Amino acid sequence: MFQIVYAADKVTIGALVDLTGPTGDVGKPYADGIRDCVRYFNENGGVNGKEIDLLMVDYQYKIPQAIAAYKDFLRKKVVAIHGWGTGDTEALSKFITKDKIPYFSASYSEHITNPANNPYNFLVGVTYSDQARIALKFIKENGKKKTVAFVYNDTGFGRSPFFPDGEEYAKKIGVELVDKQVVDLKALDATSQLLNLSKAGAEYALVQETYMATSTILKDAKKLGVDTKFIGLNWTFGKTLIELAKDAAEGFYGTNPFALWEQTDVKGIQFLHDLNKKYNPDITYRKINYIQGFSSMYVLLSALNQTKGELTGENIKKTLESFKDFDTMGLTAPVTFTKDSHKGVNALKIYQIQNGKMVPVTDYISAE
Repeated sequence: MFQIVYAADKVTIGALVDLTGPTGDVGKPYADGIRDCVRYFNENGGVNGKEIDLLMVDYQYKIPQAIAAYKDFLRKKVVAIHGWGTGDTEALSKFITKDKIPYFSASYSEHITNPANNPYNFLVGVTYSDQARIALKFIKENGKKKTVAFVYNDTGFGRSPFFPDGEEYAKKIGVELVDKQVVDLKALDATSQLLNLSKAGAEYALVQETYMATSTILKDAKKLGVDTKFIGLNWTFGKTLIELAKDAAEGFYGTNPFALWEQTDVKGIQFLHDLNKKYNPDITYRKINYIQGFSSMYVLLSALNQTKGELTGENIKKTLESFKDFDTMGLTAPVTFTKDSHKGVNALKIYQIQNGKMVPVTDYISAE
């Protein structure tokens, strides 16, 4: 029988990405960040002198395909996996726990950050629930009516920030939840939902979508004259939204845990500018999702480099749980993992689109 032999001088890592599915608008640049990070590490010694073999699979945001890819990753003896969406990450969590595979994710679902339930799941970014809490805190401090609506897509990703965490926190701090509206990720019209939330008296609306649906929401809100202020969570916010929504994006707020390409005073952004001049000389701008992907893989590969002994799941997990205020060169707030929390980051800045630019309107705000 033919037997695959894996090179002892390589470290194999799996990556689930969405390039052609409903979140491909943010998935493609995120995947580019992952690739460039792996390339950088390989050019600088890999993982303790061993080349990184990245197995990247476009699973099109489909849970069955994610499960099939995961099983293939196991057959190919990956030491860790970088995943993508909320639904598939949560669906895979039981396998990840059983197989002891360190699993980073682009999903910031709070459900997967409790080591008691998901001991091998980690994330680099502020959880959706914490983003919602920070946005609600902002509304409490800055709103007049202090009323809010939740706008989301009917997926695990869409529901994650709000049910139950966002609902409970709004009630706790005295922000009134007056409406909930579902807008599909590929929606080209959100007229009825916007009329409903406006009629309900929503001073603010928290939006959990990606660029396409968010641009639809903002353009329809402008057309209808809806005066609700919109605060989007991280996947809504970036230069792509400005390009899609144009002047309708003016005034839009975003909860943003990551440095922006324009912020060249940040060490990590200058580093990425230099890296892209070398790797991608024809590209002059990188979306925030690229920075997200690079940041997350940077933390994962750094942990592999710091792991003593064999790269087993237990050893990698132990290394990650020793990270305290790990420096991502300023691409995020410092990263801390413990035996009690795998959240990684719990602070972000709120930005606003002003005159077509993304401008921070707060300093770092931590979730309670």
